[in-house]
Amino acid sequence: MTKRILLILYLTIFSFVGHAQLNNELDQLFDLLFESDQPGGSIAIVKKDQVLYSKSYGLSDIESGVAIDENTVFNTGSISKTFVAYGILILEEEGRLSVEDPLLKYFPDFANNEVVEEVKIKHLLSHSSGLPDIRNVSSNSIFYLDADDAQNFEPLKKAKKLNFEVGSRFQYSNPAFNALALVIEKVTNMKWQDFIKERIFEPSGMSQSTITDGAHPRRDVAHAYRKSGNKYSEYDYGEYPTFTAAGNGGVWCSINDLIKYESAIKNYAFLSANQIDKSRSIYKPETWKDTSPPYLGFSWFISSISDVTSQTKLKQISHTGSQGGFRSFYISIPEKDILYVGLFNRPVSNMNNMMDKVIDLLNDNNWLD
Repeated sequence: MTKRILLILYLTIFSFVGHAQLNNELDQLFDLLFESDQPGGSIAIVKKDQVLYSKSYGLSDIESGVAIDENTVFNTGSISKTFVAYGILILEEEGRLSVEDPLLKYFPDFANNEVVEEVKIKHLLSHSSGLPDIRNVSSNSIFYLDADDAQNFEPLKKAKKLNFEVGSRFQYSNPAFNALALVIEKVTNMKWQDFIKERIFEPSGMSQSTITDGAHPRRDVAHAYRKSGNKYSEYDYGEYPTFTAAGNGGVWCSINDLIKYESAIKNYAFLSANQIDKSRSIYKPETWKDTSPPYLGFSWFISSISDVTSQTKLKQISHTGSQGGFRSFYISIPEKDILYVGLFNRPVSNMNNMMDKVIDLLNDNNWLD
């Protein structure tokens, strides 16, 4: 037997043992978190388009007793913002708008236009506009149960000042993405939901995905829950405000479709490499003044993690989601071609800790190279 064949055989056995060990450790981690007769979720880890780990737990609907599987559709929460951002970048690539366009080009009816005259599309995409969220959601929750993107953005037009100088620091903004969804509609003369379905879902093969458009999808999706004492109760559309405001959190996907989404992103299925790279690179405004450096691309959070083997830094691209009882996370490690995603229909204790533990496990296994 040649040395080459022996090497291939050794690497194959090593990889198999490594995968089996990882799966066992992951099972030990997740099995403690979920019960079969309660709301749960789906988790997947993918490397080079091969699913290393995929497991689902619990019920998508307590009343019907339907179990969650890899095709169960969940609300993705703020992961939705990445779809809206790509809609904007598609239009820019086609020359139909620019991220340098001023906000006033699309919304010239602010009460005090001078307040927002420096705000541009790129500042909305990177949560650096300084626009104050002056919605009265907590004390007017009945209104916001049905308020759409336009109604959620409308209060911001009454802003008397910005929270900070445009582009000088970060402040997360849901209404910014309601506005971006409306920009898509103004440019395309079609519902932004239809535009995303046509330009992102279809070329990505995301056949199970949908977007809130008025009423939330009442069929073929998971319900979300919260726990009080020992009892779970529904906590989604009708119980939690802003579900109708789709630009900030209206995209619904299965785990399988999120895997297809990442594959489409890295293979430039709906957008050029230049625009994808722009979305997943840190936007660094010249006006930045915060003591912490910028860490956002266009909707994506960009960070670095240490590779324990090479002692180098790897780029981590991520987003999380939280809406009503739904929780989600999406982590991509491009240099290792790793995707780690989770969708849940109830709050998950220490979700960030769970995310970190799995990244550490993958790292300890040398990313299973």
